[in-house]
Amino acid sequence: MSSIRVLVVEDFEPFRRLLFSALQQAPGLQIVGEVSDGLEATRQAERLRPDLILLDIGLPTLNGIEAARRIHKLLPECKILFLSQESSTDVVQEAFNSGAQGYVVKAHAGGELLAALEAVRQGRQFISQGLS
Repeated sequence: MSSIRVLVVEDFEPFRRLLFSALQQAPGLQIVGEVSDGLEATRQAERLRPDLILLDIGLPTLNGIEAARRIHKLLPECKILFLSQESSTDVVQEAFNSGAQGYVVKAHAGGELLAALEAVRQGRQFISQGLS
């Protein structure tokens, strides 16, 4: 697997630290930045040009779905994988409509996140089990 540059966007610092630690252990991933709000995510995405953004929905300043829309316009080649507590069909659909290639429910992250990252990296969509 070739190295993939990842920007982590999560406002809850303990969870962001956990993600950072877990992703550092994964082969082929390089974390290029981490931010805690949606507006900063758009700025850092433009500056860092990551291959993939791991993005929460419930963010301060600018929610993740709106941030994804802006990032998708700026960097259409950048892949977006949502990692959120939200599991409603409407929210998941809106996330995909914003330009995302994947969606993982945080409760399933332990068992699904690495598979989701790999699927999205390969250009396939990924959606957590139990979501339609």
